[in-house]
Amino acid sequence: MSNPIKKAAIFLGLAEDQELDYANETAAIPTAAMPASPRASVTPLSPRRTAVRQSVSDMNEIVTLHPQKYADARAVAENFREGIPVIMNLSAMPEDDARRLIDFASGLTLGLHGQIERVTSKVFVLSPVHVAVSGEAAANTAEVDNTFFAG
Repeated sequence: MSNPIKKAAIFLGLAEDQELDYANETAAIPTAAMPASPRASVTPLSPRRTAVRQSVSDMNEIVTLHPQKYADARAVAENFREGIPVIMNLSAMPEDDARRLIDFASGLTLGLHGQIERVTSKVFVLSPVHVAVSGEAAANTAEVDNTFFAG
């Protein structure tokens, strides 16, 4: 029987198995004729070198972004994941998109063990774990939410 539809129907129990004899099919294949399967060699993977493992002396770049819409969050994330500090100037964004981008950036920095700090009411610094930012104490999250669009 070479009809695959009939085989599937028999397997599902929708048809009777009258002429299919599985014992004869397996006996027809001699085991000595089957070639031995060669084993594949395994190559150990080296650990990825991530930007987080860079030392502070390796840092030689800071990116300043002026996002226009929420879709520009991708550029923020790509640079920050590479371990590059990002300065976001949100003054050209609509208020709703700017709030969404701040929420996104907060989650990004939390997930990658970085830090987000407010510089002015609409300018923020995202610093990776290996970068220290000095200056006045950073505003807490509640203060950022209350004063984000003030003045």
